[in-house]
Amino acid sequence: MVIAGSIIVIGTIILLILKYDAKVVLLGAGFLMGIIGGVPMDIFKAFEKGMTSAGLITSICSCMGFALVMKYTECDKHLVNLLASVIKNVPFFLIPGVVIATYFINMALPSAAGTAAAAGAVFIPLMMSADIHPAMAAAALKAGTYGSMLNPGLAHNAFVAKLAHVTPMDVISFHYIANITSLVVAAIGLSIVAYVTKEYKGHPAPDLQTDFNFKINFIYAIMPIVPIAILLLGATGLIPSFKVSVPAAMLIGAFLAILVTRSNPRDIANNFFNGMGEGYAKIMSIIIACGVFVAGMDSMGLVKAFTQEMMQNPSIMKVAAAVGPFLLGLITGSGDAATMAFNEAISSHAVDFGMTTVQMGSMATLGGTLGRTISPIAGATIIVAGIAGVNPIEVTKRNGIPIILALAAGSLVLALGY
Repeated sequence: MVIAGSIIVIGTIILLILKYDAKVVLLGAGFLMGIIGGVPMDIFKAFEKGMTSAGLITSICSCMGFALVMKYTECDKHLVNLLASVIKNVPFFLIPGVVIATYFINMALPSAAGTAAAAGAVFIPLMMSADIHPAMAAAALKAGTYGSMLNPGLAHNAFVAKLAHVTPMDVISFHYIANITSLVVAAIGLSIVAYVTKEYKGHPAPDLQTDFNFKINFIYAIMPIVPIAILLLGATGLIPSFKVSVPAAMLIGAFLAILVTRSNPRDIANNFFNGMGEGYAKIMSIIIACGVFVAGMDSMGLVKAFTQEMMQNPSIMKVAAAVGPFLLGLITGSGDAATMAFNEAISSHAVDFGMTTVQMGSMATLGGTLGRTISPIAGATIIVAGIAGVNPIEVTKRNGIPIILALAAGSLVLALGY
């Protein structure tokens, strides 16, 4: 059983690398293993359980709904242009500033591809107009597209919280120091690469057409961060009355958007619910498929066998928890499926390896997210490369070392339990 199951798992990984649809591959593999394991009904139960995971659905779908409202009202554009107006006044801070600003934007709008499109359209021309090499400009923006790890609506934060029986804010409060540490390392590392390669200046783009006359509305610009601010102020106890659920914070943000932008409430409501549907279709579907896949592994004794094998070398897990999802994120261009499957199967047994569920889950999430950040076939990489007019592999070549150093620094902080 273990050998047969291992062959199926390896085949699943290969199909994911070949860019077959993750949901179809995981569901198919899960059902196949369930049939071979003799408990096909357990697979259906896993599917049903995934469909009705209340904590996951509320956090993920409400966050995606709010993100679509921000896109509809164009508040995201005002936030991007506000940050750009600050960064362009400090040229020496341009490259690390773009990394940090993109991270900040991705924290408020948790979609790497969406952030790449919205921020890239402003930040990349801004850097190129300052004679920064186009590939370096794209790499700077791409290096910041993992700020969503500090968003409570991120699927991985909600997923780890569910496994650990805590709230998404508890998960973030554990790993935020590691994330900020990795961000600082990535920003400094990329700046050093730019200096060594002399790509921080001397690369004029004479045909570049830039428009920095966007009329910024400051109130519009702060709308995307309102829910995050509410959740942080409530979770830290600075304003106890702000201690609300993720859906409540997102709804408050949407209501304020109606008042501030004077948008049609019907349009806001439609976009919010459309975003919720998109969250279920694009994110919850992968979580459900991962649950089926892990149930299939369990039916063939794979989870138990893998866990027992790794328990004999618990120290390895502090490395494998981050490196495994990182490599799969790098190869597949998406760390979601691999990271969720890892957390479902292994992180729930974290205590057996001398770690907490939140600790191991956070390491896997950081690894998968940074792997996707460095991947040349990730959607966000292709978007920024297209805006800069370069090959995606040129982006990866430049942010490769900084992101690997960021992974090492963040993983070390998490491994130490900070």
